[in-house]
Amino acid sequence: MAPQCHMCRRGAYDFDLVRSFGAYTPAMARAILMLKYGKVTPLGAWFARLLARLVEQEPSVFAVDALVPVPLDATRLRERGYNQAELIARPLARLLGIPFRSYLLLRTRPRPNQLRLTRRERWETVRGAYATHKGAHVDKIRVLLVDDVFTTGATLDACSQALRQAGAVRVVGLTVARALPQFLSRDAAMLYQDLGE
Repeated sequence: MAPQCHMCRRGAYDFDLVRSFGAYTPAMARAILMLKYGKVTPLGAWFARLLARLVEQEPSVFAVDALVPVPLDATRLRERGYNQAELIARPLARLLGIPFRSYLLLRTRPRPNQLRLTRRERWETVRGAYATHKGAHVDKIRVLLVDDVFTTGATLDACSQALRQAGAVRVVGLTVARALPQFLSRDAAMLYQDLGE
């Protein structure tokens, strides 16, 4: 059994579990920020290959019916021109042979413009900010949610709540990196703060 953080042990999250490829180290932070803000979009496929290896180590954990990227709000998507989670999730779905279903979930409310948010603000900005599309068939399906970084877990938790309210029976999270402030250098911690999501 994989080790669990204190939040998972307490059952604080709505999703069943989450796995991350690695820690949000300075090198990982630079790569993710290059994808997210630097438009180095081929990194999405590279991250997908890393995550596919992780999934292959625990096939029963990742037995799902649909793969869904964490969505951006419409304004942010227009500004950036792409959703970095989708750039990772689409090739990952192909590699794993899992149906890609980005249309199942949408962000209904934009996040604040400020980059740096406290832990509490992160939870408040995503509470009720996601919903399933009207007419989306989510009832009784198992979903793999994909994002770039697991920071506080607030985003995956809010997405999971929306999917479960629509009838999903299992929600598993998968991210490229996990922010572990106690293990980060000062430089990496600053980059982690700058992610803002």
